[in-house]
Amino acid sequence: MTSRDYLTIDDFDVDGKTILVRVDLNVPMDPEENILDDMRIKSHIPTLKDLEDARVVLLAHQSRAGKSDFTTMKPHAKRMSRYMGKEVEYVDDIFGSHARSRISSMQKGDVILLENVRFYAEESLKRPAKEHSHTHMVKKLSPLMDIFLNDAFAVSHRSQLSITGFTEILPSGAGRVMENEITSLDRGLKGSECPCIFVLGGAKVDDSLKVAENVLSNGSADRVLLTGIVGNVMLSANGVDIGKVNMDFIGSLGYLDQIERGKQILDEFDGKIGLPIDVALNDDGKRVEVQVDELPADGFPINDIGLESIVAYSKEIRNAKTVVLNGPAGLAEKDSFALGTHEIIKAAVHSEYSIAGGGHISAEIRNLGYDDRFSHLSTGGGACIDYLAGMTLPGIKSLKDAASRYRHNQ
Repeated sequence: MTSRDYLTIDDFDVDGKTILVRVDLNVPMDPEENILDDMRIKSHIPTLKDLEDARVVLLAHQSRAGKSDFTTMKPHAKRMSRYMGKEVEYVDDIFGSHARSRISSMQKGDVILLENVRFYAEESLKRPAKEHSHTHMVKKLSPLMDIFLNDAFAVSHRSQLSITGFTEILPSGAGRVMENEITSLDRGLKGSECPCIFVLGGAKVDDSLKVAENVLSNGSADRVLLTGIVGNVMLSANGVDIGKVNMDFIGSLGYLDQIERGKQILDEFDGKIGLPIDVALNDDGKRVEVQVDELPADGFPINDIGLESIVAYSKEIRNAKTVVLNGPAGLAEKDSFALGTHEIIKAAVHSEYSIAGGGHISAEIRNLGYDDRFSHLSTGGGACIDYLAGMTLPGIKSLKDAASRYRHNQ
């Protein structure tokens, strides 16, 4: 029996069992429903390989109602079949008689992917796990299942039906993606290999500040280096006039109130937070570098950190034993303003243990071909930043609650 406070595949006898697995196959797709990036699909293959002697029923979603890529799971089953080397059968039903009949006739080794769970309106309602367990989906599917596995870390910050509902009814555990996310992110949060540095950027200012407060107050991080929009907010909090265009942009994102909060954080963690000393302005597409104390009042948008900041940050990162990156340093999708993000990524691979959050920073790491050089690339954007901020993720809490019940009944 594992010493973890949740169960994994290793805690169950899966041979010949029917196992419901919630996976995250939500991928970028073009208007013709072609998959543009299948990283998330590939990430679940280790889980499925470890269940090859079971009957595996997959639950997943693609996009959400109202979006152009809100479509069926048929392309996902086809792509997953390619990676599995055998058919992953698409079933165009979630819990109706067609789906239940197909599940009942499954043979050992079969893998089926049910229809997009978000086609069922109740999936997206945020409710306690106990309430979700009384829905038609859970009542119809759970009698056909022996075990539920949550392998969808990236959606586990949402209290949604397919994430928490089955954990109330079935013996439940974490798939390999979920297990790896918890283990790897915990290692970054414990900061056991010091110095430990967090580099936070991107546009989610309030979330990034929560992470900074969490890791500095509990001693996980020795230093937090700030870039991106969060860096601009904190420059303003530190008394720097970042110019009207940048203040207006922060206002348009609804983050002006974070400046006052930033002042308190700078006071509380004096010397623990690194801010840019120069930035790169976007002058009609041209990169113009300027010291932060020389920013023009009516100037241009700040779209990256400057070269001096890149050199200083890179030196700190290279000397760290643990590095956690979340969010890009600037407008990384534009070549002229990708320098900060790319140099920080290159510096991070020199640390003994390197973690990158999901979303834009992971995409840039893969674009550079550095994904194999990171210790861990998270599959989750919002879920990762919530976890690093010390927040409770409903999907993980429900697994821990299920583990407690399971062990009590053994």
